[in-house]
Amino acid sequence: MLREEIKNKYQLVVGLEVHAQLLTESKIFASDSTEYGNLPNRQVSVITLGHPGTLPKLNKKVIEYAVKMGLACNSEITRYTIFSRKNYFYPDLPKGFQITQDKGPICVGGVVPIILSDGTEKEIRLNRVHMEEDAGKSIHLAGEIDTLVDFNRAGTPLIEIVSEPDIRTSEEAYAFLTEIKKIVKYLEICDGNMEEGSLRCDANVSVMLKGATQYGKKVEIKNMNSFRNVARAIEHEFERQVELIESGETIVSETRTYDPTTGSSSSMRTKEDLNDYRYFPEPDLSPVVISEEWLNSIKSQMPTLPKELYHKFMDVYGLPSYDASFLTEAKEIALWFEELCTKTTNYKAASNWVMGPIKSLLNEYALHIKDFPIKTETLANLIALIDDGKVSFTAASQKIYPELVKATGEAPLDIAKRLNLIQESDEGSLKPIVESVLAENSGKVAEYKSGKKGLMGMFMGEVMKKSKGKADPKVATKLLTELLEN
Repeated sequence: MLREEIKNKYQLVVGLEVHAQLLTESKIFASDSTEYGNLPNRQVSVITLGHPGTLPKLNKKVIEYAVKMGLACNSEITRYTIFSRKNYFYPDLPKGFQITQDKGPICVGGVVPIILSDGTEKEIRLNRVHMEEDAGKSIHLAGEIDTLVDFNRAGTPLIEIVSEPDIRTSEEAYAFLTEIKKIVKYLEICDGNMEEGSLRCDANVSVMLKGATQYGKKVEIKNMNSFRNVARAIEHEFERQVELIESGETIVSETRTYDPTTGSSSSMRTKEDLNDYRYFPEPDLSPVVISEEWLNSIKSQMPTLPKELYHKFMDVYGLPSYDASFLTEAKEIALWFEELCTKTTNYKAASNWVMGPIKSLLNEYALHIKDFPIKTETLANLIALIDDGKVSFTAASQKIYPELVKATGEAPLDIAKRLNLIQESDEGSLKPIVESVLAENSGKVAEYKSGKKGLMGMFMGEVMKKSKGKADPKVATKLLTELLEN
């Protein structure tokens, strides 16, 4: 383990390459299905396999999805773009080359805003977003020396989101990936599922002395199957490179694979130069021209993005940063909350309900918010009952809410009446109860008056017992304060 004073001499520098598998029904250049989980080699055709005499045909949706990503990141949209062949041999690449974009990617530049745990906001610049086809999948079965290949994934459309080397900590890398996942899910162009491989990430990691202006040699880390493992791999690689430099050794520019079980990495191959890929324009595909009309049509389909909702929830609804971040984590939750806010003005209470009881129920039963049995108008009525002092939050959350979940159609007020939960807010009715509690606890009253103000909670508890939980806490507290302070 490196000493902190040694680590503090160096600056971590990271650039990420994120591959997002697009949610099209067919592949980028063929009509094969992109459905996940089918039996191996069932979703292939002569076009996917690159048989002689076959020609690719571009899937229009892929262009539109890539442009949406560029618009979301404020990238420059390339109006005249071409595809290229990237030549390399690998068992799961059926044609012996990959159709991708080299010069003139569909989106150039742009930024992805991130928010760190301390509330710091930072923008990570993008170098490009380009389109390409996925390779197949090599499968290594336990105990087998042979490698099996499944070509179902080959030809599935991808966008590769390439950041500039602006990331300086593993936390920033984690935040960047989290934001990318939110954006693609809000745009509905990728499901963001790392476990199924629909969102994959490679990290380019280097170190340099703090204050230096020249980056060190970068090392590419592959095979990371979760955001947490990306962060762990970056931390490991930072320490590994610092140790090498401190011991006088040279950093080798290479590709390494990360093993999350051991928390270590190992070399796969030395890093190829770009020239090794022998890029040249794809001769079987025409250039893509994005007209003003087409671009405007794509713009008109753009949803409200998570960053916009995050600031709206804070600026318009007055929510703290934590709430806004939580509520914008998933598009469907954010939109449900927005609808709820059209039915109530107690936005903080609405937020608390969504983050607490509602999210808990969704998680417990693995429900989507669209299947949540309580309508926004019904929940707004329940919030109003609490705000009006008719029921306590405890009664609402523990008694009324479970009844509403049953979806019987009964109104919150009717449930409160049926269960005898309506609070007593009349001072004339509550005052005798409060006076009785104080009379029965004269010793504690004396202690309170001598300075033990913490006894107020005990008095309130006794009032709630005598009233069978029906005393309005605000009114009861007011009466207790008046009688104890006199």
